[in-house]
Amino acid sequence: MAHQPNLFTPQPPTAPLPPRMEPPAAPRRIPRWLQRLDLFIRVIVRLYLGLILVVLPWLHLWDDNHLLAAVPSLSHLALSGITRGLVSGLGLLNIWIAIHDALHYNEG
Repeated sequence: MAHQPNLFTPQPPTAPLPPRMEPPAAPRRIPRWLQRLDLFIRVIVRLYLGLILVVLPWLHLWDDNHLLAAVPSLSHLALSGITRGLVSGLGLLNIWIAIHDALHYNEG
Protein backbone atom coordinates (compact mmCIF):
# COMPACT_ATOMS: atom_id res chain seq x y z
CA MET A 1 0.00 0.00 0.00
CA ALA A 2 2.44 2.50 -1.21
CA HIS A 3 -0.07 5.22 -2.01
CA GLN A 4 -1.25 5.67 1.65
CA PRO A 5 0.46 8.30 3.79
CA ASN A 6 2.78 7.19 6.55
CA LEU A 7 1.03 7.57 9.89
CA PHE A 8 4.17 7.00 11.90
CA THR A 9 7.16 9.27 11.81
CA PRO A 10 10.49 7.60 11.14
CA GLN A 11 12.02 8.96 14.36
CA PRO A 12 10.21 9.81 17.56
CA PRO A 13 9.83 13.52 18.23
CA THR A 14 11.98 14.88 20.98
CA ALA A 15 9.92 15.94 23.94
CA PRO A 16 10.89 19.12 25.71
CA LEU A 17 12.55 18.56 29.03
CA PRO A 18 10.33 19.21 32.04
CA PRO A 19 11.13 22.35 33.99
CA ARG A 20 13.16 21.92 37.14
CA MET A 21 10.85 21.15 39.98
CA GLU A 22 11.56 22.48 43.41
CA PRO A 23 11.38 20.05 46.29
CA PRO A 24 8.03 20.11 48.08
CA ALA A 25 7.85 22.44 51.02
CA ALA A 26 7.90 20.94 54.48
CA PRO A 27 4.37 20.10 55.68
CA ARG A 28 2.87 22.72 57.91
CA ARG A 29 2.03 21.75 61.46
CA ILE A 30 -1.59 21.70 62.45
CA PRO A 31 -2.30 24.32 65.12
CA ARG A 32 -2.74 22.94 68.61
CA TRP A 33 -6.15 24.54 69.07
CA LEU A 34 -7.39 22.77 65.92
CA GLN A 35 -6.11 19.41 67.19
CA ARG A 36 -7.92 19.95 70.48
CA LEU A 37 -11.12 21.02 68.73
CA ASP A 38 -10.95 17.91 66.53
CA LEU A 39 -10.51 15.70 69.59
CA PHE A 40 -13.36 17.41 71.42
CA ILE A 41 -15.77 17.01 68.50
CA ARG A 42 -14.80 13.36 67.93
CA VAL A 43 -15.24 12.51 71.61
CA ILE A 44 -18.60 14.30 71.91
CA VAL A 45 -19.98 12.68 68.73
CA ARG A 46 -18.85 9.21 69.80
CA LEU A 47 -20.28 9.62 73.29
CA TYR A 48 -23.59 10.86 71.91
CA LEU A 49 -23.80 8.10 69.29
CA GLY A 50 -22.83 5.49 71.87
CA LEU A 51 -25.48 6.68 74.29
CA ILE A 52 -28.12 6.54 71.57
CA LEU A 53 -27.09 3.01 70.57
CA VAL A 54 -27.13 1.82 74.19
CA VAL A 55 -30.56 3.22 75.01
CA LEU A 56 -32.51 3.13 71.73
CA PRO A 57 -33.03 -0.65 71.41
CA TRP A 58 -34.80 -0.73 74.77
CA LEU A 59 -37.24 2.15 74.08
CA HIS A 60 -40.70 1.95 72.54
CA LEU A 61 -39.34 3.68 69.40
CA TRP A 62 -37.55 0.45 68.55
CA ASP A 63 -40.78 -1.57 68.90
CA ASP A 64 -43.06 0.84 67.02
CA ASN A 65 -40.90 1.14 63.92
CA HIS A 66 -43.10 1.42 60.82
CA LEU A 67 -40.25 0.45 58.53
CA LEU A 68 -40.01 -2.94 60.17
CA ALA A 69 -43.77 -3.50 59.98
CA ALA A 70 -43.50 -3.96 56.21
CA VAL A 71 -41.13 -6.93 56.55
CA PRO A 72 -42.33 -9.27 59.32
CA SER A 73 -39.29 -11.55 59.25
CA LEU A 74 -36.94 -8.59 59.67
CA SER A 75 -39.19 -7.25 62.39
CA HIS A 76 -38.90 -10.53 64.29
CA LEU A 77 -35.11 -10.37 64.05
CA ALA A 78 -34.91 -6.70 65.12
CA LEU A 79 -37.12 -7.26 68.16
CA SER A 80 -35.08 -10.18 69.48
CA GLY A 81 -32.98 -9.69 72.57
CA ILE A 82 -29.82 -10.76 70.79
CA THR A 83 -30.09 -7.95 68.25
CA ARG A 84 -30.87 -5.41 70.96
CA GLY A 85 -27.88 -6.61 72.94
CA LEU A 86 -25.57 -6.40 69.92
CA VAL A 87 -26.67 -2.84 69.16
CA SER A 88 -26.23 -1.87 72.81
CA GLY A 89 -22.81 -3.51 72.77
CA LEU A 90 -21.81 -1.39 69.78
CA GLY A 91 -22.94 1.65 71.74
CA LEU A 92 -20.78 0.65 74.69
CA LEU A 93 -17.86 0.12 72.32
CA ASN A 94 -18.35 3.65 70.95
CA ILE A 95 -18.38 5.09 74.47
CA TRP A 96 -15.24 3.14 75.36
CA ILE A 97 -13.41 4.40 72.25
CA ALA A 98 -14.41 7.99 73.04
CA ILE A 99 -13.12 7.73 76.61
CA HIS A 100 -9.93 6.03 75.43
CA ASP A 101 -9.29 8.80 72.89
CA ALA A 102 -9.90 11.48 75.51
CA LEU A 103 -7.59 9.89 78.08
CA HIS A 104 -4.76 8.98 75.71
CA TYR A 105 -4.59 12.26 73.80
CA ASN A 106 -1.03 13.22 72.95
CA GLU A 107 -0.27 16.74 71.79
CA GLY A 108 3.08 15.77 70.34
